[in-house]
Amino acid sequence: MLAGNQKEPWWMSNSSRELPREIYLQDVPLDTARTLFREALAQLPAWPAHRVERIPLAQARDRVTAGPVWALNSNPGFASAAMDGAAVLAEATVGATETSPRVLKLQSEAIWIDTGDPMPAGTDAVVMVEDVHDRGDGAIEILAAVAPWQHVRPMGEDIVATELVVPQHRKLEPRDLGAIAAAGHADVEVLAQPRVTVIPTGSELVPIGSYPGPGELIEFNGLVLSSLAESWGAEVVCSEIVPDDIAAIRTAVSAAVSSADVVVINAGSSAGREDFSARVIDELGEVFVHGVAIRPGHPVVLGVVDGKPAIGIPGYPVSAALTFELFVRPLVEECLCLPTTESRVLSAVMARKTVSVAGDDEFIRVRVGRVGDRVVAAPLERAAGVIMSLVRADGLVRIPRFSEGVAAGEEVEVQMFNTAGAPRDTAVAIGSHDPALDVLASEVSRRAAPLRFASTNAGSYGGLLALRRGEAHMAGCHLLDDASGTYNQVDVARVLPEQDVKLVHFAMREQGLIVPRGNPQELWDIGDIARDGVSFINRQRGSGTRALLDHRLHVQGIDVEDIEGYGREQYTHLAVAAQVQSGGADVALGVRAAARALNLDFVPVGMEQYDLVIPVEYLEVPAVGAVVDILHDREFAGQVNAMGGYDVSRMGEVR
Repeated sequence: MLAGNQKEPWWMSNSSRELPREIYLQDVPLDTARTLFREALAQLPAWPAHRVERIPLAQARDRVTAGPVWALNSNPGFASAAMDGAAVLAEATVGATETSPRVLKLQSEAIWIDTGDPMPAGTDAVVMVEDVHDRGDGAIEILAAVAPWQHVRPMGEDIVATELVVPQHRKLEPRDLGAIAAAGHADVEVLAQPRVTVIPTGSELVPIGSYPGPGELIEFNGLVLSSLAESWGAEVVCSEIVPDDIAAIRTAVSAAVSSADVVVINAGSSAGREDFSARVIDELGEVFVHGVAIRPGHPVVLGVVDGKPAIGIPGYPVSAALTFELFVRPLVEECLCLPTTESRVLSAVMARKTVSVAGDDEFIRVRVGRVGDRVVAAPLERAAGVIMSLVRADGLVRIPRFSEGVAAGEEVEVQMFNTAGAPRDTAVAIGSHDPALDVLASEVSRRAAPLRFASTNAGSYGGLLALRRGEAHMAGCHLLDDASGTYNQVDVARVLPEQDVKLVHFAMREQGLIVPRGNPQELWDIGDIARDGVSFINRQRGSGTRALLDHRLHVQGIDVEDIEGYGREQYTHLAVAAQVQSGGADVALGVRAAARALNLDFVPVGMEQYDLVIPVEYLEVPAVGAVVDILHDREFAGQVNAMGGYDVSRMGEVR
């Protein structure tokens, strides 16, 4: 007879107690067992455990970001030499050859410079040291001409202040730490490591380093399991060996749940005379599954004690490791908001042509996503100093040393990083850049993990062509049709005549001239960029901003040859703004949000329509659906509006 509210143990006869579910060494299918356990944990008020702490970057490797990390400053913070040589004014080298060198005076017309040094005032290019002959009389001979800004690393080439460095819930790798530090941070907020306590049980066990006598075994499962959990990101306590005594095991479990997030009892999970794990878990809490249809590892116990997952796993080493991986790893990763991923090689098709110099093995950093029935690899920036391409990459594509590159649509193998999500979980966007896409990526990661949003900057036309080739789920687009005065519809119909697509409105955004504070050159109109002494920085061919510029120049009858810097290109609004901020250019055409982000002045030119072009067949893709859902959320619209220069009143409108 049980006293008071004491519950009858479940292992007593069914005549004494009817079980709420069959849990005693049943062959519960693996998926069913996982579902039962997951549903039970979902009812716990404090599960999963999500605690936040701020730690120095030196301690942050393999930790998971609690929120997105935004750049505090640009990197590099100044225009610098990309080569050893002589800093010069490019126009002073025009016509220089080995047979007809240009002679420049040191200090006044040329300055010796090393890689990484700031560019001296009055210079805009570097002549490589191989193309310079020192006469020894205070002058040098230039043996090859250079173009403006050749061999110069522009300010913000790697990171531009206010851009997203790493998203929320990213497991930090060394490359990430470098990027965060370069962006101006000394510490970072991370999710606290979930606490896992492993309790080895067995009267036959002796500690590591002991000499086992007859009938004794060295207890090494605790070491193996603790190391596994630590490799997944947990903080682990492995208790002293507990003998096969139900009272001792009960005491150990009760003590563990007071501080641990997950408690694991190793050995004693079966139904033998000295197997007490299931009995202890049921006495102290509730057992939901006892016995899973797997071999090895059948006698698994899945339960809850004091609002914490409590798991009993078999004692055989192979069974212990397997069941620990199957049932404990997901709990650790749930606490850390991480999907379960493994290092793997994937076959993919290259999203665009990638040229390589024959003679060297080249590793191209790529983002990966599944578009239709194909995995697509989109190449990222390839410059040696661009650490952000590492941060954004999902993996590497190796181009063999005797190959000249990879054609668009060619099949390649991608060595995936362990932090990369599954390709099917990624919405792939290729097209026009907008600063708000970083905010969108952060929100998808925050709201819909493990789903992701990955954007690659290829310009509006480049995005439409990617859709035509089946290499993207969506394309950012802002293309003005001169004849009709409408945005995107005409060009979409022309480039994608056979595809059923929807235009999902992102925002109306303000384009204009990005100039230094105070607008010192008094540039008030597009036509002013053609004035003598005004240097311009342009967007790449195929971008909507480039198309807008060309349209306005045509209307005003301005020849592009009259614009200094028209041929200099950058791929994002933030990148051209960084050039203006650093003095690399006097003016750029871009969105107000980019000017505001870098504390520059802005001269409005007009409003334009920015849409996401999405083929209808991809609207059912979960990651694409997450993007569309967020565009209908007023909280997100408010975040974009706060960046400045946007009208979000129609955000999410589909046509």
